[in-house]
Amino acid sequence: MKRSTYARPPAPRVHEAFSRRSVITAFGAVLAIYLSPWTSSSQAQQQGGRTMNHYATQKSLSDAVDGGGLLVVAQWEAKPGEADKVAAILDRFLPEAQREDGVKLFLISRARDNPAQFLFYELFRDEAAFKAHQESAHFKTYIAGEALPLLAKRERAQYGML
Repeated sequence: MKRSTYARPPAPRVHEAFSRRSVITAFGAVLAIYLSPWTSSSQAQQQGGRTMNHYATQKSLSDAVDGGGLLVVAQWEAKPGEADKVAAILDRFLPEAQREDGVKLFLISRARDNPAQFLFYELFRDEAAFKAHQESAHFKTYIAGEALPLLAKRERAQYGML
């Protein structure tokens, strides 16, 4: 029997920009996972997720969002074979980013069904705090210097808090 050499046309691409609804839904899901008192570190690791509880601050969620701010949502996809390197870089970067003066909330998650995908929720006091974040030594070292060259895709969107 002869195999067909017919190639399927590529699937249509879904609009890749972040919609407001998808951002809010994903933000709520990440917060529920990371801030849940019912999920232990071992449970999160068994489920394929990484827990960042050891980096948590004493702020409540309402403290973080009080007064508005600039929300940056980013999605990364690592190049094939580079996802664990990216995760290790982010593990070193995250505690430093969370300690910045203008950072109100900083979460990074890794997709369970595709460990090459990373999702960032970054809430800054204002535009100046976001600019200071991008100018920080740890951003330049870990993100610009080490992580970005390992990425196949990087998307970001900015939102104002209501």
